[in-house]
Amino acid sequence: MGASLKDVAALAGVSVKTVSNVVNGYVHVSAPTREKVQRALAELDYRPNLSARNLRGGRTGVIALALPELDAPYFAELARFVIDAAAERGWTVLIDQTDGLPERELQVLQGIREQLIDGLIFSPLTVGREHLATRTDSTPLVLLGERILDGPTHHVAIDNQRAARAMTEHLLSLGHTRIAAIGAQDSPSANTARLRLAGYRQALKAAGLAHDDRLTPPTTSYHRADGAEAMRRLLDLEQPPQAVFCFNDLLALGALRTALSAGLRVPDDLAIAGFDDIEDGRYSTPTLTTVSPDKAQIALTAVELLEARINGRVRGRRSGSEAREVEADYRLMLRESTAGRGEPAAAPNLDARVPAARDDGRPGGRPVELSSTSPEGGPGAPGR
Repeated sequence: MGASLKDVAALAGVSVKTVSNVVNGYVHVSAPTREKVQRALAELDYRPNLSARNLRGGRTGVIALALPELDAPYFAELARFVIDAAAERGWTVLIDQTDGLPERELQVLQGIREQLIDGLIFSPLTVGREHLATRTDSTPLVLLGERILDGPTHHVAIDNQRAARAMTEHLLSLGHTRIAAIGAQDSPSANTARLRLAGYRQALKAAGLAHDDRLTPPTTSYHRADGAEAMRRLLDLEQPPQAVFCFNDLLALGALRTALSAGLRVPDDLAIAGFDDIEDGRYSTPTLTTVSPDKAQIALTAVELLEARINGRVRGRRSGSEAREVEADYRLMLRESTAGRGEPAAAPNLDARVPAARDDGRPGGRPVELSSTSPEGGPGAPGR
């Protein structure tokens, strides 16, 4: 059996209340006394009874993070940032993978007993506003992604349509007029794909270019193999593209492999761009131009919003209860895979950082942010 507060107090020569104050981080303890108690805690290897403490406070100290696919680098990197932000608050993160299946997502929405977790951060692909309306679980919830926009709960995402348009405009600015897009999907849950396809088409239309369906081969998923196969279909066209915008970096890496295997030089013969700024793209050959969402900001914002809801419920307040849509930052990371013909390639940016958003604090308010390229093409204009 482990040491108790009484054991620590006896060894340190202080009261049990003083030991409790040190363990709970109260500031009104003198430095010498705090040091004496901490030595006693270390000597006795004291472990606090977190279950009892959390039950007294009406909390478990555990939140859940539900994501579609844990082996997708974007979600893995996002999960790490959520864990970091949660750890700063003393929380443990329970991670669940839904595979984007309706039954798994509904189970997450309704099936995690609220006495097990204090809150839920959820990136759904299939459940919609109608499912939220019938949700009976009162666990505080924050949504990620594009499936449910303007819904009844806090939501954090980037503007995928504007970001896709910005990347397509970058490819147009390099002189490419025959630009393909890999990642179109027809399924009802493919909200991200539809938004990125819409941004791509907007950029073409603004440039006076007609959309060619042959340049947007559909994909069933967003893995490397899907990008490689779509790239093969594009290269078989009588008029192959001059540039390809892939709707995530895994697709882009697959497309890059096919292009190089076909003897094409990237970017001299074919420019390739992706979306997500995963670490693999920063070390590929050539390095990958991509849209870089601020994953750290997305995670921190989601945790902060969830914290407000948890505090509001435990204390019986409405703090953090008003549903808010928060747009996180993005920027274009211009690397070797899209350098213009005859132009030097951009140096790999291995330490990219995105400007922090300044949320106006209103329900539905949009943060003020910067993007390297705006939808109108002006450097430094407001973007996302």
